[in-house]
Amino acid sequence: MSRIINLNEIRIALESIDVIAAIEHGFISYSRGYSVVPPVGELLFENPPGDVHIKYGYIKNDAYYVIKIASGFYENQKLGIPSGQGLMLLFKQETGELLAVLLDEGHLTDVRTAAAGALCAKHFSPKKITGVGIIGTGVQAKLQLKFLQKHTPCKKVYLWGRDEYKAQKMKEFMGDEYDITIVSSCSEVAKNSNLIITTTPSESPLLLAQDVRKGTLIIAVGSDTHSKQELESELMTKADIVIADSLSQSESRGEIYRAVLDKAISRDKIVELGTAIQDQSLGELNDDKIAVIDLTGVAVQDIMIASAVYSQLSK
Repeated sequence: MSRIINLNEIRIALESIDVIAAIEHGFISYSRGYSVVPPVGELLFENPPGDVHIKYGYIKNDAYYVIKIASGFYENQKLGIPSGQGLMLLFKQETGELLAVLLDEGHLTDVRTAAAGALCAKHFSPKKITGVGIIGTGVQAKLQLKFLQKHTPCKKVYLWGRDEYKAQKMKEFMGDEYDITIVSSCSEVAKNSNLIITTTPSESPLLLAQDVRKGTLIIAVGSDTHSKQELESELMTKADIVIADSLSQSESRGEIYRAVLDKAISRDKIVELGTAIQDQSLGELNDDKIAVIDLTGVAVQDIMIASAVYSQLSK
């Protein structure tokens, strides 16, 4: 019989799971060709603005396959509803039986995205992080900062958001554990930070090439459709290392897609994340290079986190 797993059960299970390690295994399997991940299904809405993504796939010879539906409706805050919603369906790979419906309300998508950001920081951060820049003030901004501490702790944070009130609320939410400075522009973020994480649904560039200094790692997680863009395309030209979570998805969405469209970068410059993690010649960023990692969100992340939650709750 299929099991329905609610959000509270999911939160409890996650406390016992090393999500970053699970996501790392997923990306390596993906880049090695050990997974089957079809193109993203997508619905885009204009009034009110929002998007729905259907991501699905499986890792070969694994126990499960997963179908995930997740949405982001960015005016939900006016109704007192979280912008992210969704669920995941987990099936037995051997028979196709539905084993579980994970009613995560978008939480697993938020967590696996934050874990991917932390994974990137773990492998590619500068040796000494002088300041963390966070662009955005939503759920993902908070989670990225929280997950970052697991492997690359830095409490000095420079925060920018379009709404100063929301920035202040985020600062209060994160508490005294962090030394958060709210700044008035993204250029100030870049001036003071050598690890920058962008987390907004912006459709016009926020972070400009001229503002980013050498020795900076940029992890862009907001742009997951063809119309979203947080980074100026010229920033890809300036970058020494450009990494995509999925080479195939970067052909139709994300920062790399926009930069290629603008002829700011050629595809032969791009490395896939699972491959980059295994490449010993990459790794910690030195002081004279800029690295950009474009995270559009890959189904293999959903496979790993849904499988881990189900396995944990089945013990």
